[in-house]
Amino acid sequence: MYLVACEVAATFWGTWDSLDTGRVIGQNRRMGQTMTNPFFEHPILNSPYQMPRRHWELDSHGQPTQQIVETRRKAEFITPIPKPKKQKAASKQKTLVFDEGKGLSTQQQQYDLTSNINEVRNQIERWRTLPESQWGVTPETARLLKHWRHHNFSGVRPFFCQIEAVETAIWLTEVASQSKSGKQILGILDSASHEANPGLSRLALKLATGAGKTTVMAMLIAWQTVNAVRRPGSKQFTRGFLIVAPGLTIKDRLRVLQPNDPDSYYKDRELVPSDMLEDIQRAKIVITNYHAFKMRERVDVSKGTRSALEGWRNEELQTLETEGQMLQRVVPDLMGMKNVVVLNDEAHHCYREKPKEVDDEDLTGDDRKEAEKNNEAARLWISGLEAVGRKLGVACVFDLSATPFFLNGSGYGEGTLFPWTMSDFSLMDAIECGIVKLPRVPVAENIPGEEMPMFRNLWEHIRADMPKKGRTKGGELDPLKIPARLQTALEALYGHYAKTFKLWQERGISVPPCFIIVCQNTSISKLVYDYVSGFHRPNDDGTSTLENGRLALFRNFDETTGNPLSRPNTLLIDSEQLEAGDVLDDNFRAMAADEIERFRRDIVERTGDPRAGDNITDQELLREVMNTVGKPGQLGGSIRCVVSVSMLTEGWDANTVTHVLGIPRPECSSIQLQSMSREQLLPSVRPLPASSSLATSRAEPFQ
Repeated sequence: MYLVACEVAATFWGTWDSLDTGRVIGQNRRMGQTMTNPFFEHPILNSPYQMPRRHWELDSHGQPTQQIVETRRKAEFITPIPKPKKQKAASKQKTLVFDEGKGLSTQQQQYDLTSNINEVRNQIERWRTLPESQWGVTPETARLLKHWRHHNFSGVRPFFCQIEAVETAIWLTEVASQSKSGKQILGILDSASHEANPGLSRLALKLATGAGKTTVMAMLIAWQTVNAVRRPGSKQFTRGFLIVAPGLTIKDRLRVLQPNDPDSYYKDRELVPSDMLEDIQRAKIVITNYHAFKMRERVDVSKGTRSALEGWRNEELQTLETEGQMLQRVVPDLMGMKNVVVLNDEAHHCYREKPKEVDDEDLTGDDRKEAEKNNEAARLWISGLEAVGRKLGVACVFDLSATPFFLNGSGYGEGTLFPWTMSDFSLMDAIECGIVKLPRVPVAENIPGEEMPMFRNLWEHIRADMPKKGRTKGGELDPLKIPARLQTALEALYGHYAKTFKLWQERGISVPPCFIIVCQNTSISKLVYDYVSGFHRPNDDGTSTLENGRLALFRNFDETTGNPLSRPNTLLIDSEQLEAGDVLDDNFRAMAADEIERFRRDIVERTGDPRAGDNITDQELLREVMNTVGKPGQLGGSIRCVVSVSMLTEGWDANTVTHVLGIPRPECSSIQLQSMSREQLLPSVRPLPASSSLATSRAEPFQ
């Protein structure tokens, strides 16, 4: 299962009370929380601004022993989740313990106590304590290190984990070659990188989702640029950067890495001393999504014309871009530069798949389709970087990800750590430092005779009753006839959401909490969307009758008049289409037509410009709504519920997410849970002074 690879999905705190599926649908279920031990009640042990010095001990099954160990947690791939309340004596429930060191392709890649990552960490800890005269770095680098470690930041202060990740890159680049042990590590890194990525030198920095990888990228850019500007003859540094994102959401968010952006991190977050800001302005930075590497048609030729021309010329008509033309389109500002640095955000999507071996197991069904989709995306991404390397030269690829692992079907063992990973700050570390939210999942038994709680794996219990991709030939499906167990899950988690909603109102929080429902395809998403937000049922005489949403806070229609609300409470989107920048397909456009029109009216109302709504495409509009969920005064500020095809995953900057219900296949559920730990705090407790520890908040995933 893909879950093995994702530690982000592995750590959940607290419990749900049992949900009785036999009760009447629509009744709110009691969502009690049982805090019975110190681990669940007080998980935070360390400051986010200092090296962790304590951790909760875990047993061999990844469960807390309630003992605190007075040392930093070693880099290991075991993270705990609550065990079901009932567990058969003979069953070991291996699937509940996410040991990321198992099932790897080679023994050398296993993440154990003597791993390369722990050795690099130890080397850097010793290096960090040396006097400045022995750091072995340039004066510019030394100044930046002192600034990040000791500057009196007026606003957001870098976390220790962010500084450590950059220190790792600096140590490997400037210091490691000066010692025998460092040279050995560099040899391992080079060998591991080039074996899997011929022609590219890669270095992966692993940080838990929500730990602030964008800040790390800004610090890496600053380090490279300042040195390149002030040491123009050095081959170690560059001022040319290609930042590649997995989708448009992240691409839009990463604009803060541009020196001239109004919210540029270098100035706003004081990431460089003021006299170095002018140096940063000389950086050449291109930010793109990997989809841009796909060769485009240069001319629009109809199928008939193409056939006629090919017959006349007796050769295939070449209308696709050449590699050089593609690069001129994607990275025009970098053309002419040499040896650029690539920053891969969410780099687990980027790899060159390994040729299939004779004894490799063949994937079937949904697993095969998922693997094909993953490999197609990874192949496009890595091919684009290889093209950049051939035409411009790539000095280094910095991979940033919470889960730098090979995916199912890649040719490597599923969950295999990228062997060029040299730094790790895990989800457990982030939780113990109070940086990320603490998700909870169901642990109570609710089906007689079943060991695993039904809502831990909801899809397996409803898949036979859910529609396949596309609509049925017999007409529209009835949203009020979705499976009873799905209705129960929706009602149960909604009951807890309603309490959270009321609590936020009482505390004067200006935006509502956000409830996400993740669906497998557009047919399911439309049914769920109509169920929670309402829909009009056509009558035989040509009229229609409003069936208002079954979850009151998510309704998109006025309860008294039946008219659509001017600003919807619930949003229906297809994440895959929006992230790739594709034009919305006709099926989804028809489904979302009503909410698109309402958002256009909202733009006109907000701007006072009658034509403002005409200047934005449907997909741009929906992406703007999605990107502004939880942001007061903006298009998505009032959104309470998002019903999504695929998942709003990496980089979705919505710190108001409190509840997630996943309806996709189990192998997709870890993706949805990554979002639960991002954006550290509820809005009522952020931002905090740089000197304080971060407070605990909990989010409620439910699958």
